[in-house]
Amino acid sequence: MCSGSFAKCLGITLIPLAILCVLCNILLFFPGGLVAEDNNHITEEVFYFGGIMGSGVMMIFPALVFLGLKNNDCCGCCGNESCGKRFAMFTSIIFAAVGVLGAGYSFIVSAVAIHNGPKCLYTNGTTESWTNPFVNGDYLNNHTLWEGCRKPEGIVTWHLTLFSMLLVMGLLQVVLCAIQVINGLIGAICGDCCGCCGGGKRTLLY
Repeated sequence: MCSGSFAKCLGITLIPLAILCVLCNILLFFPGGLVAEDNNHITEEVFYFGGIMGSGVMMIFPALVFLGLKNNDCCGCCGNESCGKRFAMFTSIIFAAVGVLGAGYSFIVSAVAIHNGPKCLYTNGTTESWTNPFVNGDYLNNHTLWEGCRKPEGIVTWHLTLFSMLLVMGLLQVVLCAIQVINGLIGAICGDCCGCCGGGKRTLLY
């Protein structure tokens, strides 16, 4: 497969992942699927916009660049038909690096959020307060602690599900962008295997 075609496949995969990450982050603004009465009732890591900015906006630009590499018009660059395509592949490495940074940011934010747990109305004996009671991460192995969260209902499952999805998708995006870095290096050094603007095909005909 040509390096441009392979990059296009990566771009096609990254776009739906970016959209899903944005949707997950938006849903986290509605704890338990409900409208929060106060912004202070929303988990702090949600406001870091890991899914919206990191795996979302910062991933859309690399994905669009990858999609355009296959049809990149590279003829006539300094009299060399292949140099335009090589430069485009080199440029894609920079955008892939941006994608790695964005997805890596989302991954880290999600990991921290999973460790700290959600913010909820927690009952401790006779007192109730909106707090983050699981900051030490013990709740992951002790599900009985979940019962202390009175409101919103099912907030722990909601929190873990959405941030786990962001964690997995962020990791997948990092891997895909890292693959494009390697693919871009190959394309920049060796050129596109399918020839540039059909130049290779015309040579065979004549």
